[in-house]
Amino acid sequence: MLGELFVLFLKVGLISFGGGYAVIALIQREITEKGWVTAGQFQELVALAGMAPGSIATNTATLIGYSQMGVIGGIVSTIGIILPSLLIVILFTAFFLRMKSNTWVRSSFYGLRPIITGLIIYAAIHFGIGSTNGSWVSWSAAGMILICAASLIAVLKYKIHPFAVILLSAVGGIVLF
Repeated sequence: MLGELFVLFLKVGLISFGGGYAVIALIQREITEKGWVTAGQFQELVALAGMAPGSIATNTATLIGYSQMGVIGGIVSTIGIILPSLLIVILFTAFFLRMKSNTWVRSSFYGLRPIITGLIIYAAIHFGIGSTNGSWVSWSAAGMILICAASLIAVLKYKIHPFAVILLSAVGGIVLF
């Protein structure tokens, strides 16, 4: 089981361009297909991971590893998901310092931005649909959309710190649900 945790999160770490939110749907598919957690349990783990400091993918991997194999499972999963990034950052830094003025290199980074944004939007939609039991026509869906919209406005327009918005959203969830 430790080997499975390590390999799964090593694979996720290798393809997690764009940050943790971009791979949440992949992690969910992999671990629910393996029967490690249900979709509902996964959403609770992701919500908990999102409230902790750090990358949501790393936090989610740690929590899943811990839920399966205790502390050692959490450690193995964390190492699995961060190892590819660590090695890639070291290699990219050496490469980028030599090639930073190359037009192709700079252009490729601009080309990656839209796909990363798309992956994050996909994860948000996928996670949102799962939270509403597949139906957007319900009171719970309306409540979630309200909290999402209010959170977005609070951060973008009123510049409220994201941590405060997370806490207020949790209170909103208690009130609405």
